[in-house]
Amino acid sequence: MGLKAAFIFVAPEADAARDRAVVDSPVVRLTVVGVKDYKMGVKAAVELVDQGIEAIELCAGFGVEGAAMVKQALQGKVPVGVVRFDNHPGFDFKSGDELFK
Repeated sequence: MGLKAAFIFVAPEADAARDRAVVDSPVVRLTVVGVKDYKMGVKAAVELVDQGIEAIELCAGFGVEGAAMVKQALQGKVPVGVVRFDNHPGFDFKSGDELFK
């Protein structure tokens, strides 16, 4: 098996216990997890790393502040990447920083 990675997306009604899937490919095993806010995103990221995830990518719903919260919580244990929209089309063109503080 290749890289164990995770993608975390933020959506107001998402539940990390329910809204998840795993995609296995020859190159990467990708765990996708939905969270309702930054606090749940941080918790999910820490749990994923504790379970062996080697890299995390955050959806564009995580603004600069939300991505920083996740990165700080992981203390450099794994690389954290971010998909970027200045204003997210799924959030009425607002940043997650505006919605999920």
